[in-house]
Amino acid sequence: MDWEARVYLAAHPVAYPLLRGLARRGPVVRVPGVGVVVNDAGCARSVLMDGETFRKDGPGSPGDLWTPVLGPSVLLNMEGGAHRALRRRLTDLFTPGYAETLVDDVLDAPLRDVSERLARGETVDVVALMHVMAGAVISRVIGLETASEKDFRSLFEAGERIVSMISLRTRRLSPSQIARARAVLDPLGDIAAKAYAEGSSSTVMGRMRALGLSEAEARGAAGAFFLTGTETVATLVPRLIALLHDTGTLDEAAASPAFLDRAIDEAMRVTTPTPVMLRSVHAETRIADVPVRPGDRVLIATHNCCRAYGPFDPSRPQPSDLRRLWFGAGPHFCLGYPLAMAEIRTIARTLLASGPLTITDRRAARGVLIPAYRRLNVRLEENAR
Repeated sequence: MDWEARVYLAAHPVAYPLLRGLARRGPVVRVPGVGVVVNDAGCARSVLMDGETFRKDGPGSPGDLWTPVLGPSVLLNMEGGAHRALRRRLTDLFTPGYAETLVDDVLDAPLRDVSERLARGETVDVVALMHVMAGAVISRVIGLETASEKDFRSLFEAGERIVSMISLRTRRLSPSQIARARAVLDPLGDIAAKAYAEGSSSTVMGRMRALGLSEAEARGAAGAFFLTGTETVATLVPRLIALLHDTGTLDEAAASPAFLDRAIDEAMRVTTPTPVMLRSVHAETRIADVPVRPGDRVLIATHNCCRAYGPFDPSRPQPSDLRRLWFGAGPHFCLGYPLAMAEIRTIARTLLASGPLTITDRRAARGVLIPAYRRLNVRLEENAR
């Protein structure tokens, strides 16, 4: 069994085999207690592009999960004119240039330290590294004034605990789960509100104020960025390094930025950081040959859609139906995509530039929503030190 399968099975020992089994049932299949499951990339894209029929603000949708925690206006639980208006105001928030500058500023010193540790022959746990790096970046986004690795790690772990409340069958959070999530997110919202009030153009919250967002919208956005912008990056980089290592392509990725960019996209396809996406049906229609009705829940099995195209192979072009499907499509394509890519690229380049790496130890994580490594230790190969 390859390590990617182990990682998924460790996270979801029952649900993952069932999810993969559904892929063999056809492009679209109705599953009692779950909803209408979409296993085909083309069908998934058509659903995601139709924000009127398939929405994020109805029964069984992300809105049911997150509105009690984040409030009503955070993009991921909005549709229609209000969503389009807020999205337009946020379009220029994470431009590629701004995202790269932010990541370089936050991670320059800690990444130099990692390079020096590897050069000394030390072992680096890429998972622990990513918890700190992701926590550091999201701290800057929210406006948290801290430079402590312990704080960054604690922040990441708090987000991990909230996300781990969700399973593939979860439709709503319980009152106790909402209370636990609010206990983490409300103080972060206060910090974001303070940065918003200060209005500095050097902060993400200050930029939101300049873009015309209200304080409540900025608070909600900070919470959404925290929940969606940490685990995706933190889980992807260790799995990217492992895939490159296991396929013997570490050296090629280190030598060629273009190959590394293709490898990042290919690693995202194979790992699928967003294994499923949810939508609520608001009008009678069909997905492929399966009829759906208002109130139906649509579960897009993004992982099945992506894995249908075979094993990890950065040299193979991806089909047009994919086009970064793991970040969504249409009106809800991930707003933080430039920031996530800047963070992944910067960290991966630093690790690969240190020299030929070898994995000395690894273990898959259990009890997590997004499959991940619990530990991935690397060091320079003996002859490179």
